[in-house]
Amino acid sequence: MYWISKSIHRFRRARKRGLVLLAVLGPGIITMVADNDAGGISTYAVTGSKYGFNLLWVFFILIPMAFYVQEMTVRLGAVTKRGLAEAIFDGFGPYWGWFSIFDLGVVNWMTLVTEYIGMCAAMSMFGIPPVVTFLAVTAILMAVVVTGKYWTFEKLTLFFCVFNLVYIPAAFWAMRTTDAPPWGAVFQGFYNPVFPQGITPDLIFIVMANIGTTITPWQLFFQQSAVVDKGIDIRDIKYGMIDTFAGSFLTGLVAIFIIIATGAAFYYHKPPIVVEDAKQTAEALAPLLQGRGSLARTFFAIGLFDAGFLGALCISLSTSWAVGEVFGWAHSLNKSVKDAPWFFVVYFLILATAGAVVLIPGAPLITITMCVQVAAVTLLPPALLFLILLLNDKTLMGEYTNTRWQNIANWTIAIFVIIMSTGFAISVLFPKYFGGNI
Repeated sequence: MYWISKSIHRFRRARKRGLVLLAVLGPGIITMVADNDAGGISTYAVTGSKYGFNLLWVFFILIPMAFYVQEMTVRLGAVTKRGLAEAIFDGFGPYWGWFSIFDLGVVNWMTLVTEYIGMCAAMSMFGIPPVVTFLAVTAILMAVVVTGKYWTFEKLTLFFCVFNLVYIPAAFWAMRTTDAPPWGAVFQGFYNPVFPQGITPDLIFIVMANIGTTITPWQLFFQQSAVVDKGIDIRDIKYGMIDTFAGSFLTGLVAIFIIIATGAAFYYHKPPIVVEDAKQTAEALAPLLQGRGSLARTFFAIGLFDAGFLGALCISLSTSWAVGEVFGWAHSLNKSVKDAPWFFVVYFLILATAGAVVLIPGAPLITITMCVQVAAVTLLPPALLFLILLLNDKTLMGEYTNTRWQNIANWTIAIFVIIMSTGFAISVLFPKYFGGNI
């Protein structure tokens, strides 16, 4: 009887913990899956087409990097009940506060333009004009956030996250093409990459691009604000860390399968095919996958649209939350339009103005994309340093400050990001020194 009673107690305790975990899940998964946005998918597609499976080892670095950086936002949000923008204002003063919010707003707006570019490109493969995509997407994005409940927003967003998995079957289909190598070559890419031309400037550029698309400024601001809006507190921190790890692993897994799909279909094709973006990837896959080519093209188009949609939703919200925090406006998805009018006005304006750029005839979309890359890597190091310093403030964080190991990991990541992001920015501004660009 004792063992039966003890087993029942353990079962009930495990069940309770499981229910709490399910309740906390959301911000980390949404943040990380949305990071596989239109630009990210294009980066992974180019990576696979240029280097096959030989850069898969990078994800042994990128997944832990994403986790260690993002879990700090969980602790800071749960302890302080404030978003990152407000925390920077309070911790470092108005000068650095305004610096961070201005840069975030500019970078987010330009990044939103690239998300609309991706969504319009995806829908054009189904014959839908860009203006229709712009109007429909903007209306849907507004509808998602005006429900008046964070939980409704989160459930809808998690539903859209599922579509990010469409790249997985595409990878298995690509591995069945005539010229595709055996699966052993995939695993070799994780531990024994081969670069026939050695370490070239273009290889360095591609590695930097993959790092640059894994950790972005909007992710830091978005996840912390989502943690606060959802009401996660210090008792939920360990579950929030599981949520963040699940998101980091999932986004890395999807990126890996995109590289496998494009590597198998293009890099090992005779002759090799190099693609420039996700839309070209979808178009080029169709004739290669024979009977499933049309389906693979559709899957890639759906994935590209979904990536742009999630990116647009999260990036615009990170801006609205941050602006609301620093101006003292009501800034919660749990508020109605009537109770938080400026929150929704900012959200709508950034969507409408960014999306409208795509409709301008002759708009320099490639130049905008390059500017986004430079601006994003310029903002990330300061935001990351602010976050680490706040997590080491005993007065602010109490027992939830960074441990010695967390500090070692996060300072290493920060220094690494500063070095790589600086090199990435220089490579975009002066591509001739890096052998080309994406």
